[in-house]
Amino acid sequence: MRLTRRHLLCAALAAAPLATLSTPAAAQDKWPSKQINIVVAYPAGGDTDLVGRAIAEKLSQRLKVPVIVDNKPGAAGTIGNSFVSRAAPDGYTLLLTPKTFTTSQQVLKVAPSSSYDVLNGFEPIVLTTNQPLILVAHPSTGFKSVGDMIKAAKSGKPVTYATPGSGSPMHIIGEWLAKEAGVKLTHVPYKGIAPSVTDVVAGHVNTAWLTPGVVSQYLAEGKLVPLAVADPKRSSLVPNVPTLVEAGYKDIINPSWMGLYAPKGTPANVIRTLNTQVNEILKMPDVLEKVTGVGSTPGGGSPDVLAKATAEDFHKMGKIIKDLGITAD
Repeated sequence: MRLTRRHLLCAALAAAPLATLSTPAAAQDKWPSKQINIVVAYPAGGDTDLVGRAIAEKLSQRLKVPVIVDNKPGAAGTIGNSFVSRAAPDGYTLLLTPKTFTTSQQVLKVAPSSSYDVLNGFEPIVLTTNQPLILVAHPSTGFKSVGDMIKAAKSGKPVTYATPGSGSPMHIIGEWLAKEAGVKLTHVPYKGIAPSVTDVVAGHVNTAWLTPGVVSQYLAEGKLVPLAVADPKRSSLVPNVPTLVEAGYKDIINPSWMGLYAPKGTPANVIRTLNTQVNEILKMPDVLEKVTGVGSTPGGGSPDVLAKATAEDFHKMGKIIKDLGITAD
């Protein structure tokens, strides 16, 4: 049979729909082909930023494309979180965030332009790190345990506790403990971790809820006394410090964590690749050193692990925030 120009044109037209259908899959197979941005909704130099940079460096080496941290601080993380929720779901814009991601909108009055759907607006990739919250006291208080602190408060002595800010996880657990113990603990909010550490070390406040990385030096030097951690079990970072559960407060469990997310609708193959890569990165000795250096332990696992942590904190902490009437400045 002789092929005419008309035959060739008909064949091309018939194949066109198949070519069109195959384009998205082909495009996905080429991921990544350009720079990936990991948005951190907090300033450079903080815990989340440092973990993000450690992961970004390794991802860049393994994926053979630039991977950079893009700091978008403000409004307790809601500005950066919202930015990622509205980004194209193509695997080139990601979000690394602490668990405040789940509660910020429940303690703040967030403008519609900065709002986002915690449970349905993102694709969980991997829970990157776990970070216990630790209650410390100035030695002048004489507190050696949570029981000592509560006893002092019940006797009428004023007891203050510092946090990095109103509405923070540290504020939430401070008020939660006060309610469960039936005492008055005076909250002293600061604008960030650094000033709260400075004032508890100086003895301007009695106690503080912080993270181990920022107080490890002062604990080692005896300038601060550890009282308890808020994890369900003792942390490997401070194994000699009891939990609030051990202190008799069985329901007060508020572990902190960081997670990596993508915009909703990001292709499943991209999520799988990122999950696999980050799980392997978290096992690298130099990354582990950086993670523990900021008072964290590596996370990992499937996307479902992060999805579960997100949903649990959104609902559980949301109820506590409402019950205690906690708000942010």
